[in-house]
Amino acid sequence: ERLLRAMHGVDIVVHAAALKQVPACEYNPMEAIKTNIMGTANVVEAALDAGVKKVMTISTDKAVSPANLYGATKLAAEKLTIQSNAYAAGSATRYSCVRYGNVVGSRGSVVPLFLKQRANGKVTITDDRMTRFWLSLDQGVRFVIDCIEQMEGGEVFVPKIPSTKVIDLAKAISPNADVEIIGIRPGEKLHEMLISEDEARHTIELEKMFVVQPAEATWFGYQWQSKGKLLEDNFHYSSDNNTEWLDVEGIKKFIAPFEELFAEGKLEG
Repeated sequence: ERLLRAMHGVDIVVHAAALKQVPACEYNPMEAIKTNIMGTANVVEAALDAGVKKVMTISTDKAVSPANLYGATKLAAEKLTIQSNAYAAGSATRYSCVRYGNVVGSRGSVVPLFLKQRANGKVTITDDRMTRFWLSLDQGVRFVIDCIEQMEGGEVFVPKIPSTKVIDLAKAISPNADVEIIGIRPGEKLHEMLISEDEARHTIELEKMFVVQPAEATWFGYQWQSKGKLLEDNFHYSSDNNTEWLDVEGIKKFIAPFEELFAEGKLEG
């Protein structure tokens, strides 16, 4: 009732609430399910009852071929969001998702951890082969706004963003520090994926993003077919096969604003 009351008179809802740290979800599975799955169900139902026009759920690369509970709950949240368009048939409410990678400087990000560890002269990484997708908070916000303006309902929007090697990120932040390899944590993957081969068959590529269309949907107009090209069947978009990379120097420029925030005590892990 409180959520429904909060949505009265609202045109657009961005659903970004989640229990998001992989180890926390592994050790607290019931809380992860309640927050990430049931919480999403509450949002989509309240939005429909309140007459919200557009709902955008924020998802993650960990929802693609999930190897951990967090990813599985976000996959379920995506499915709930997309299929809510059928649930809302006949109404004006439309639902879509944005799916992207690690947000630099967000809560739980490795960047503030490395900045803290720098003072001790040693940084810890789980595996020196690991790669990740990266974008800034500002980039993420702008992408969400752009997608809300364009959404038809039923899409999963994926930005084209650079990859980094986690070892290069550590070197960029603390070039003189020793690096300790501590081993992959439960549920962690070496490389993340933003689009799977199974999804590629119904994904449209545009200049700055991909649009994953619903595999089969009576409500969907498939307007994107005329705006881009359909991906090849064997295509997949993962952090280790990306065509855009940030090297150590590129990472330094990318994280410079966050180093300033950390120095001012405004950036926490």
